[in-house]
Amino acid sequence: MPLNQFGKHLIKIVSVLCFQTTIIAIEFDGGVVLGSDSRVSAGETVVNRVMNKLSLLHDKIYCALSGSAADAQTIAEMVNYQLDVHSIEVGEDPQVRSAATLVKNISYKYKEELSAHLIVAGWDKRGGGQVYVTLNGLLSRQPFAVGGSGSAYVYGFVDAEYRKAMSKEDCQQFVVNTLSLAMSRDGSSGGVAYLVTIDEKGAEEKCILGNELPTFYDQ
Repeated sequence: MPLNQFGKHLIKIVSVLCFQTTIIAIEFDGGVVLGSDSRVSAGETVVNRVMNKLSLLHDKIYCALSGSAADAQTIAEMVNYQLDVHSIEVGEDPQVRSAATLVKNISYKYKEELSAHLIVAGWDKRGGGQVYVTLNGLLSRQPFAVGGSGSAYVYGFVDAEYRKAMSKEDCQQFVVNTLSLAMSRDGSSGGVAYLVTIDEKGAEEKCILGNELPTFYDQ
C-alpha cells in the first residue's frame, strides 16, 4: 500500500476508535472513587483490551473518558496543561470544580467537532470529594455518576444499591460491582477494571483483572 494511502487508512481507523465503555464515579465522606472498564473498539472490532480510561488532570483530580478516544484524550490533555499553569499562577492546587468547568467549556465550544463525555472527580481542601458530569456544556455535581454504553445496563442497579454516607470501602465495592455487571452485558465494555481512589492523602490506582471481578447469579 502506498504511503499516502496508508496514512489515509490509518487516519480513518484512528478517527473511529471509541471508548464505548462503562465509566463511574462516586463520592464518599473525604474523597471519591472512579472506575472504568478497559475495552476500546472500532465498530465491532476490539482494538485494545487494556486501555486505562481514567486520566490524570492534576494530583488529586481525575476524569473518566468515554466517546471518541481521540476527542476524549485531547480534552483531558488540554485541561491537564491548563490546570498545571493555573496552579502555578495561584500558588495552590486547583479546585475540582475548576477542572470540571474547563472540561465543560471545551466541550461546549467544540460541541460540533468533538464527541466525548468526561466525568470529572477529585478532592480539594474547599469542597472535599466531588463528582461532576460534563456533556455538551452541562456542568452538574452529583453524588455519583455513570456513563458510556454500559451505563444503560446498570442504571437500575446503581439506583437500588446507592446509599448516602457510604464508606470508602463500600464505594470501592459499589464501583467494582457496577463495572462487573456492565462488562458482562455490554459488548462494548470488557477487559479489566481500573479504579482510582482519591482523598486528602492523594490518589491510589488499582487494576482488577477480569477473573478477579465478582460474578452474579446469571454469569
